[in-house]
Amino acid sequence: MKTTKKLLLASLILLVSGAFFFSCSKSKGSESAGGEKKAIEFWHIQNVDPAPQFIGDAVKRFEAANPEYQVNVVVTANDSYKQKIAVAAASGQVPDVFMSWTGGITNEYVKAGLLADLTPYFEKNNAKDKFLDGAIEQAKVNGKIYAVPVENTAIAGFWYNKDLFAKYNIAVPTTIAELEAACETLKQNGITPFSLANMTKWTAIMYYQNLPSRHAGIQPFADALAGTGSFNSEPFIWAAAKMQDWVRKGYFNEGFNGLDEDSGQSRTLLYTERAAMQVQGSWFASNVAGENPDFLKKVGFFNFPADETGTGSPQTVSGTLGDNFYHVSAKCQNQEAAFNMLITLLDDQAVKERVAAGRIPPLKSVSLPDPLMQEVFKTIQGATDVQFWYNESLAPEPREVFETSLQELMGLSISPEEFAKRWQDAQALAQ
Repeated sequence: MKTTKKLLLASLILLVSGAFFFSCSKSKGSESAGGEKKAIEFWHIQNVDPAPQFIGDAVKRFEAANPEYQVNVVVTANDSYKQKIAVAAASGQVPDVFMSWTGGITNEYVKAGLLADLTPYFEKNNAKDKFLDGAIEQAKVNGKIYAVPVENTAIAGFWYNKDLFAKYNIAVPTTIAELEAACETLKQNGITPFSLANMTKWTAIMYYQNLPSRHAGIQPFADALAGTGSFNSEPFIWAAAKMQDWVRKGYFNEGFNGLDEDSGQSRTLLYTERAAMQVQGSWFASNVAGENPDFLKKVGFFNFPADETGTGSPQTVSGTLGDNFYHVSAKCQNQEAAFNMLITLLDDQAVKERVAAGRIPPLKSVSLPDPLMQEVFKTIQGATDVQFWYNESLAPEPREVFETSLQELMGLSISPEEFAKRWQDAQALAQ
């Protein structure tokens, strides 16, 4: 009953706001010489070049090897997709294949009976052994595998302009104190330290969620999520206060809450050297490779620095081993074919193209010739633990409260204490 209410509420909210629902395809598609083809409707959010091309090419390879199927690919920008899939889920008519970020939302999909159990397909021909163990674990709910991890081994870290750091004699920071000293040097030279476009709310989370893990480790978040702890506690309030301190000191660009990440406004600040660095997922390199490949030569990477006053491990990484995870609908009439189509997205050719685009597929065997990606993968290999994305770990209601309240916190309209209280109150209601 709780799940039904959540999904219906999401549907009502989004319909009022004007979201539009594209219905799922049926089992039949366009005709061919051999008769009607079986259609597979496939929704994804990879709309920045070269991703649409290498996904489309992989789909064509699947269709060539399986001529009885036609895959209808629908590409939607990230935040529009969130609205669109919420409406589809509320109606119980999700497409045959669609993506999510696992975590809390996948749990809700499973509870609502929307997803096919992919465990038998993974176990067939040992397909599961191809993937990183951690990626498979993230795809599980109650011991069953409900998603294929595909797009990237994505962690959030600092992407910075090496030329600017060298010009102003800034060393890569290893502590938050050193990071703040670097910010002061950049400000003195007329450069904004941190680039942020937070109109879509999720981008500030990349900065925020690293702070509690550095200050007190990842256990406080796990405890609060389980109900044995609280988001209205010292690590989360401390992190909120630190974020506001950085805003007041001018470490972020002006107007960040009105800028759009999907259109690349945060990256434009980096390309024009008005800003020096950005905390973002490792898809950042792929986006830059598609938009401004020359700039990528200037880019370096470092993990979020340690809190010298805290107890958290500096080797913790925030992110996901798979980034976009792809589900097959429980109503899909061609589930094994849909699964095989997803596996084609990680065939040898697709892996080469993803690596060339600056991505790290969530596979055990990947060759990474690019030094930047080697640095990211080295950070992943040295990680003591992984903190999954905060917002994707939450159920829909506390997630919305968390994202909206963090945006208001960054806008200096609420206090750190009010932010933490709102978040915890929403979490308590959802449990």
